[in-house]
Amino acid sequence: MKIESLGSVPAGYINTPLEPMPRLAAALGFGIDAGGATAVCEPNAAICRENAADAASPCGLYIKRDDMTGLALGGNKARKLNYIVKYALENGYTALMTFGGVQTNHGRLTAAAAIRYGLKPILVLKGEKPDYLSGNLLLDRLMGADLYFVDTSSSGALPAAEQAAAKQRYVDECAARIIAEYEARGEKVLSVPVGGQTVIGSAGYIQAVPEIMAQMKEQGIHAKHLVVGYGSTGTFAGLWAGAKYYHAPFEVIGIPIEPDYRPVEETVDFINELSAYFELGFTCRKEDLHLEFGFDPAGNIPTDSPAAGYSSDQNVTGLSASDVTAVIGGTVGPTPIGYGGVGYNEPDAVTESYIELLAHTEAIFVDPCYTGKVFHGYVDLLKRGVIRAEDGAIFMHTGGAPGLWTKEHLDHMQKEYWSDEKTDHVHTFTL
Repeated sequence: MKIESLGSVPAGYINTPLEPMPRLAAALGFGIDAGGATAVCEPNAAICRENAADAASPCGLYIKRDDMTGLALGGNKARKLNYIVKYALENGYTALMTFGGVQTNHGRLTAAAAIRYGLKPILVLKGEKPDYLSGNLLLDRLMGADLYFVDTSSSGALPAAEQAAAKQRYVDECAARIIAEYEARGEKVLSVPVGGQTVIGSAGYIQAVPEIMAQMKEQGIHAKHLVVGYGSTGTFAGLWAGAKYYHAPFEVIGIPIEPDYRPVEETVDFINELSAYFELGFTCRKEDLHLEFGFDPAGNIPTDSPAAGYSSDQNVTGLSASDVTAVIGGTVGPTPIGYGGVGYNEPDAVTESYIELLAHTEAIFVDPCYTGKVFHGYVDLLKRGVIRAEDGAIFMHTGGAPGLWTKEHLDHMQKEYWSDEKTDHVHTFTL
């Protein structure tokens, strides 16, 4: 099947904005003069107001706003769901079931797309039911999704090598029981993998590439790099395949959003599956992918890590705490960590500092689980010259802002942002 012939429904908006980030560029000490050369402005100094005042001025740094896809507060999964819902409707499904962490963004958007098209939303959430309702879970409840929590914590008693397989077996068993229950009621359930990582779903990001290229042409934007998250990898794989198929001028660079990332070999296999299914006419090899991992707590990449084979030689050098401090104009306590943070959806001060940086400069919010980590990678690659502002670099914002209001992240940010009135620029007047 040719990708161009694949049908979709408008579950979420496409043609999301592609915007410059001149205030970020100024804060990082980058600017592009009228001749296209890099001009370094003085960082800080009220975020270089004079250089950053004109949002239309060239700066080399851009953001693709897939947080603005419109579906249930937006996010990248809407592009995938445009195709997944079309498939479900054409094949007589009456319910959409998907999987994810307790605060899954994909689950929120899947529930929303299901509701818009008269399908039953079912979410299978990996973890214990929280005592406190917050973040995406509140939105899931407001939409009336059926929620099933699958607690696999007892697998921790098994040898480490057996834990992942035991968890997956139990999730699969629970999913089969859930599907059987709904089918007994006359429902036909489409089971959608974590992150919507299906061939049909990833078509949404193959087809995002010509959209980005058209916007670049219309706006006179030149960009050699597009930086995106590497998680369940459906978005990364779709963009990589689309860039290859449509001869995009930019290279797609993946930033893992957790230390325990999906094996690269699996992503290569999936990209080749996309190519075969949609007749894209290419073969992907392991060495064709560009992933950037960041640093371990000691500031190094272990030589036996898979990261060593995919990162620039410059990536072996650690980032000092002073480097981070210079970026945000504040103090960062912990030793810098890899872009994926300390774990999946686990709070860390370094990721939070990059969330603050984008909010301070462009009034755009990224989340602590996914996009905050990708933005960390984007900024660090620019600061170390792995990618250059003068070559043009797009940050793919895939959404996730409700993650800022999950209890664990709110609790973690209290001390940094709400404990010292002078530092926090909070003032109280009492009659």
